[in-house]
Order: sequence, then C-alpha cells, then structure tokens
Amino acid sequence: MTAPLQTDVLIIGAGPSGCSAAAVLAEKGHRVLILERERFPRYRVGESLIPFTYQPLERIGMIPKMKSSHFMKKYSVCFVQADGRASDPFYFFNRYDRDTVAQSWQVLRSEFDVMMRDNAIEKGAEVREGVTVKDLVYDGDRVAGVSAVTSDGEVFELRAAMTLDCTGKEAFASNRRAWRVGDPYLNKVAVWTYYEGAKREPGIDEGATTVAFVPEKGWFWYIPQHDNRVSVGVVAEGKYLTRDGVKDPKAIFEREIGNNSWIADHLACGQQVGEHYLTSEYSRHSKYGAAPGLLLVGDAFAFLDPVFSSGVMLALKSGVMAGDYVHEGLVSGDLSPSHFNGYSQGLREGIENMRKLVYAFYDPNFSFRDLIKRYPEMAGEVTDCLSGDVNRDFSELWTKISEFVELPEDLPYGAPLEAA
Repeated sequence: MTAPLQTDVLIIGAGPSGCSAAAVLAEKGHRVLILERERFPRYRVGESLIPFTYQPLERIGMIPKMKSSHFMKKYSVCFVQADGRASDPFYFFNRYDRDTVAQSWQVLRSEFDVMMRDNAIEKGAEVREGVTVKDLVYDGDRVAGVSAVTSDGEVFELRAAMTLDCTGKEAFASNRRAWRVGDPYLNKVAVWTYYEGAKREPGIDEGATTVAFVPEKGWFWYIPQHDNRVSVGVVAEGKYLTRDGVKDPKAIFEREIGNNSWIADHLACGQQVGEHYLTSEYSRHSKYGAAPGLLLVGDAFAFLDPVFSSGVMLALKSGVMAGDYVHEGLVSGDLSPSHFNGYSQGLREGIENMRKLVYAFYDPNFSFRDLIKRYPEMAGEVTDCLSGDVNRDFSELWTKISEFVELPEDLPYGAPLEAA
C-alpha cells in the first residue's frame, strides 16, 4: 500500500448528491476528491425531476446546461384511474414561474449524471472512477478517510478532514455501522423497463409524468424521454406483484399492464426494449446523519418511496446543503457532529413532510380528489409539497388529511453522533 493521499474533502460516490456537494466545495476553493466505483456513463433509474430541483441545479450552475440539453421538458403531472380515466394535468406554471421552477425535465440518468460529474470537475473537483471503497479509516473515534482499491488492484488510503457518504441506496457507512433502519410500512417492490414508440400526449403534455393506478394501491409510472423512449414501471407490495407464484420480472410487468387501460393503450403501439428490472424500493433511514469526520448525504441519509419522484431533488438539495455546511466547518475549524445539526434537521424536516404525503397516498381511505373536494384551499399546499417545496409549515394540511387517514409520527433519524 502506498502512503496515504490527502485532501480536504473526500466524497464517496459520484451521483447527484456527491457531485452537487463537490461543485459547491470546489467552487469555494477546497480540495475535493470523489471516488466512484463504476465508470461513466452508467445506468440508473430515477429519471423524473420535480420542480424544486431548479434551485440546487441553479446554485451549481447546471440550469444553462439543462436548458440546452435534449432532455424532455416536463410541465405537469397527471393521475389515471385503473379504468383509464385521467385527471386534468396539474400544471406547475399555474403556481410557479413558467421560466424557472415550473419547467422541469425528464432525464436519462446515464447522461444527466455525466453532466453532473463534468460540472463538478469544471468547478475544480477531481473524480477517480473505477475505485471501490473498502472501509472507513479511523483516527481514534474520528473518520479520517477510507481504504480503497482501483480496478487494477492498487490498494491505497485517502485521508481527509471530512468524508461525505454519497453512496445512494447502498448506504455504505450506515450499513457498516448498523445505523440503517427500515420503514415498517413503505416496503414496496418495483418492476420496470423501457419502450420505444409508445404513445405520448400532444403539445405541452408530451413530457408529462403520469401516475396510473393498479389494484391494491399499486401504481405505474410513465415517463416520456427524448429519442422516442419511455420509462415505465409498476410499484406495489411484493405479495401483490408475486401473487400466484409469479416471480419473473417480465411476466409480472406484462400481467400488470392489463390492470390499467391507459397504460395498455399507450404501450400498445410501442416496442419494449432492454431488460426488465426488479428491485425492492423499501424506504429506510439512518439513525445518525453525522459522526466525527463523516456526513451522510442524499439516499445514504434516507431513501423515500419513489411515488412522487422526490429522490433526485432530495439528493441535489442535500448535496448543496452539505457543501455549505462542510465549507463553513472547514473555515471555522468546527467539523464536530453538532455543527451539522441544522443540516440534519432541515433535511429530515423535508423528508418527513414528503413521507406524510406518501403514507396518505397508499392508504385505501384517502384520495387527493376527496381532500381537495372537501378543502379546495389545500390544493396549493399539496402542489407545493409534491413539487418539492418541502421545508415549510404544512401543519394545516396534515390536520385536514388526518380527517381521512392516520398519519405517521416523525421518525427521529439523522441526529448527530458525538462519539463514534
């Protein structure tokens, strides 16, 4: 093993959270190194950006690049009943500025993540791909860096004043330190694939995200992308999707197509391409958000059910927040876990607000239509939360929704760990 390398900030993972944190920190003049196990471009699901991704993308200089990209523009969301009856589109520009927040994108993650990586490099960060982090390295109780190995078998250590875990659902640090806790209710399975030539809506609705329901509170996503491709998947309880002993992803997917006439109609003229993917989309969180020398960011902090496409927004938002807090800590010399209280609390607050809406969505006694019919003034509150404006006081909304369903208590995750 060679002598340990040294940097100011080490980031594990070059996804949206890691690259947004790197962009903020490198632009402020800190030495930042990202270690990424895979080589780009690489596949990821999670293609639909909700409106409030705009602010973190703007902060790191990505908006001009997004506007000049060929990604499909997204202006709305539509909900479809199992019998094919579609709601009117929920247009973001009815509430937000049409030239900024109200226009989002449907991205191909392999391309979007390369853009994010290149943006971080332009800001001054260094990225090393094909490097697998094997373990955290400690100096007493403090995380002092990592041990890693390259694809060529070179083993090395990297030391840093601060290490950011941006490993996504892998949750590298929380898994190794037994911090990972599942959500007892949000334990779903997703099966998805891609189609070419499938039906799209006309005009401004061409890039709309559609959520189409199937029995047992399951749902399809339908996300039009560029190059005439559509991402389409079904999410439900595992016991529902694997009923009658069916476990093959392709068989599950093709059976569920018949449970929503809108999906069946829109896919009928298309051609399925590529694999059928299956994953357990279980929600989980980390008991702790920060320990001496370590900060958890994005999905490594918490992963929430994907029904409202909040994942990339939360990754970007947490990355920018983490970058600001780490910068302040480096400047002041205070990188103690308590320094990151505001980061963890702010991130937790936003996730918990979105989590309450997810719980309501899956409850058979609740529908947004019934809520808005009884309380029309709540339409804007629901739109704001679904759009990603999650760090607000939604207490009135929760009071109204509680007339239909029992909402969960906030989970006490993300507290700082003063002694590892």
